[in-house]
Amino acid sequence: MGYFVVAGTELLVKRPATREARADWLHRFCARAVKGLGVEITVVGAFPERGAVISNHLSYVDIVVFAALHPCVFVSKSEIAEWPVVGWMTTMSGTVYVARGHGGSAMKARKGMQAVVDAGLPVVFFPEGTTTNGSGLLKFHSGLLAQAMESGAPITAAHIQYSLEAEDKSGVTIADDVCYWGDTKLLPHIFTFLGLRGVRAAVRFGERPIEFSSNVLHRKQAAIQAQAAVAALGDVPEHQILTV
Repeated sequence: MGYFVVAGTELLVKRPATREARADWLHRFCARAVKGLGVEITVVGAFPERGAVISNHLSYVDIVVFAALHPCVFVSKSEIAEWPVVGWMTTMSGTVYVARGHGGSAMKARKGMQAVVDAGLPVVFFPEGTTTNGSGLLKFHSGLLAQAMESGAPITAAHIQYSLEAEDKSGVTIADDVCYWGDTKLLPHIFTFLGLRGVRAAVRFGERPIEFSSNVLHRKQAAIQAQAAVAALGDVPEHQILTV
């Protein structure tokens, strides 16, 4: 919790005004947190300097890992803005929120993502729309992907995976104690995660942006191709890839 206190105090005092300053604050905060928690990150490929990055989604930890690697801005569900403390910090860091089921939300998200790209920052989002236990890939939603394609920004695939040194010795598991999914309560999960040791995160980035065979008018096909690109990076078996 000390990391939140220090980082939150910095936000209160400095109140960074630009997207670049906010992304830099989040990057420094997450880099310190990862180091302090002893999370080891290995990276294959390079974090894109601009455009959109799409990835599978396993946990709130994904955001910490990606932000620790490079200043960036995330697209997230609007409910997070209401979370105590965390909501305020994510808002202050420049997160672009999407209100599911609300008319015009996708267009607002597009404008937010475009502003991020125009500021020279990469924008990261998770097309599955929710976290999983890591056993496979869920269907990729096409809404945000279409908005990113419409902006003309390059879209690069990424894949994140966790391992845990003590998984076989202490009874903790990646699926339940690192991944955050289903009906798991947030605060107990966070406290359990903070007590883990030997957490490793492996991140792979595509060598080049995804080359879509169809345009934004065929966004569902584009979503399938985007999912395939992420699956290929993680060597996800075909039978673990859901497209419906």
